[in-house]
Amino acid sequence: MKAHNFRQLTIWKESMVLVKMVYRLTNQLPDKEKFGLVSQINRCAVSVPSNIAEGSGRTTEKDFLRFLTISISSSYELETQLLIIEDIYNIKISETLDKLKDIQNMIGGFKRNILN
Repeated sequence: MKAHNFRQLTIWKESMVLVKMVYRLTNQLPDKEKFGLVSQINRCAVSVPSNIAEGSGRTTEKDFLRFLTISISSSYELETQLLIIEDIYNIKISETLDKLKDIQNMIGGFKRNILN
């Protein structure tokens, strides 16, 4: 397997930008959500670059692909939670959602490149 330095991967860098965007959004939520949606949403956002980084340290492509799959799965969970806060709290999520969709596409493309 070709070694990957996660800090040089565009998908990791963009995922780190997403984390900052998500934290800014969750700061807008009411205090009553601190241990509910805020905690869950932030954990999902952090999971995306964390799994990319962890997978890049694995020794086989199969392992790396598994962590990329976990990363994209976390991104879908995050997407759902963003839609929930938009619906319940009327918080504008379009910019964050656009970034998230870009990252989902990038991870999918990266997985296809590994498989080929």
